[in-house]
Amino acid sequence: MANQEKRRSPRNEVMMLDLLHIAVGILTVICAVLAFLDPENNQFLFPVIFWLAGLLNGVSGWYKIRNSGRDKKRRFGGILLCTLAFLLVLIGIASVISIRR
Repeated sequence: MANQEKRRSPRNEVMMLDLLHIAVGILTVICAVLAFLDPENNQFLFPVIFWLAGLLNGVSGWYKIRNSGRDKKRRFGGILLCTLAFLLVLIGIASVISIRR
């Protein structure tokens, strides 16, 4: 009994995932409002919005893949979310490049 691995409970992981979604969601909304109120001065916020969305999708995808077990539909959903996260990060990079020029 003393040699048991310490493992986080699923409830703890779900709570942390929910807190991350709430925090990043609030940040995204704030950035979007500021970016659309004054797009000329706040154009640097557009890549940040894409990166925050990529972060949310990446973490959600990783969680789905990790907890999918043998369920192929959940694993595919996780892979799809990770792919979407990668695309959002690429769009954010393209946005930074276009803003710089």
